[in-house]
Amino acid sequence: MNPKVDFYFNKPSKWQEEYERLRAIILDCKLTEELKWGCPCYTFEGKNIVLIHGFKEYCALLFFKGVLLNDPNGILIQQTENVQVGRQIRFTNLLEIINMESILKAYIYEAIEVERAGLNVELKKVTEFKIAAEFQDKLNHIPALKTAFEALTPGRQRAYLLYFSAPKQSKTREARVEKYMPQILNGKGLDD
Repeated sequence: MNPKVDFYFNKPSKWQEEYERLRAIILDCKLTEELKWGCPCYTFEGKNIVLIHGFKEYCALLFFKGVLLNDPNGILIQQTENVQVGRQIRFTNLLEIINMESILKAYIYEAIEVERAGLNVELKKVTEFKIAAEFQDKLNHIPALKTAFEALTPGRQRAYLLYFSAPKQSKTREARVEKYMPQILNGKGLDD
């Protein structure tokens, strides 16, 4: 146990008992406990394996390379359609976790083996994502914006493309592009 992570388990939460049980299961698999993104993250030789996190309706284990795991129990869930690699196992009560302990350990051990083997997933290239017409128009007419956008990391580019293309109405897409153009021009990502 890492004392820097204790606060996460000690703070009052709807999922406190579930978190504690998940922590015990993961630590029994000999992973290193760290705090990343404000959540307990478990690593193997410095590589992220699994993370505990909670939401309103469920708490979950997030396997960073979950798409590479076999899923004989059909329990791995793609959090949203845009998540390429990570997969969750969701829980709504402590009994589910208790009943699945041996299964969870098997998934964790497999995730460790995936990391040991150095397996990776080929991510979709930024060019494979849809570009909102409103953003493409700005890129075509403002060379500095195009240059600044292309200088961003692929992850930042992807975040903008997803955010700009999400709304159904053109005026909403246009408003989003206008709002974030200065941020792109300053070399910043969506959440920077």
